[in-house]
Amino acid sequence: MTNNIISISDLTRVYAMGEVRVNALVGVSLEIRRGELVSIMGPSGSGKTTLMSILGCLDQPSSGSYRLDGIETSRLSDDQLAWIRRHKIGFVFQGFNLLPRNSALEQVELPMIYTGAGNRRRRAMQALEAVGLADRVLHMPTELSGGQQQRVAIARALVNDPVLVLADEPTGALDTKTSEEIMGLFKRLNEERGITVVLVTHEPDVAAHTRRIIHLRDGRVTGDELTEVGRLATEDVEPGNGKMVAQELKPAPVVPGSAGFRWPRLTFRFPLPNVGARR
Repeated sequence: MTNNIISISDLTRVYAMGEVRVNALVGVSLEIRRGELVSIMGPSGSGKTTLMSILGCLDQPSSGSYRLDGIETSRLSDDQLAWIRRHKIGFVFQGFNLLPRNSALEQVELPMIYTGAGNRRRRAMQALEAVGLADRVLHMPTELSGGQQQRVAIARALVNDPVLVLADEPTGALDTKTSEEIMGLFKRLNEERGITVVLVTHEPDVAAHTRRIIHLRDGRVTGDELTEVGRLATEDVEPGNGKMVAQELKPAPVVPGSAGFRWPRLTFRFPLPNVGARR
């Protein structure tokens, strides 16, 4: 098993707008290890959204390599990319993206329907309990605050036990106090489960909760630094091709009987469709 969840090498993405070519990403190379909590920052037009789309297998690069959990994704077909999204990635969005007529419990059950997972009700209950919503499982989105709706979205992202969680401005629609609570939840789940979280944010205060910040500008990586949280979590940083790569971060232990929740490691094995040229 590779130690890197994400390995990107010389990635480019070019969009053609009539006769104009837009270089959204230019020679991006980076690595993100298992268990890291990383933020991506940059001004508008820096390439953050394009990079997150490629990381989430919603788009593919024009050139270069992107390996997710050891799988080269840059030449996968649409069906293979859909398999990756269902089984290996959890998504959290700024606008929550909850279905208006479904309860919190049903929202969290939905991803498991697409993967064919069993014990859906039990696992959805565990997920909601882990994000502090055990007493809100039958509530509809209109009966939940913004912070509670984002907690439902986080539970939904985690319920299929992904190797990577991608969060796009997860606090952008929340007030300061609620944003702190949501980032505290991301940190706790990262520490207790060792899950890899990559989030995009414009807010330095939000990025400071993560262990590492990757800076983008004009489609290029212009900085890669450990935060104060990251420096406290690890003593060494090893350079590699101009990148700073934090040492592997170990999940914090959970004391039996404490309020900390250790997620059961439930793994569902499905064969990855044969790799072939993208249609």
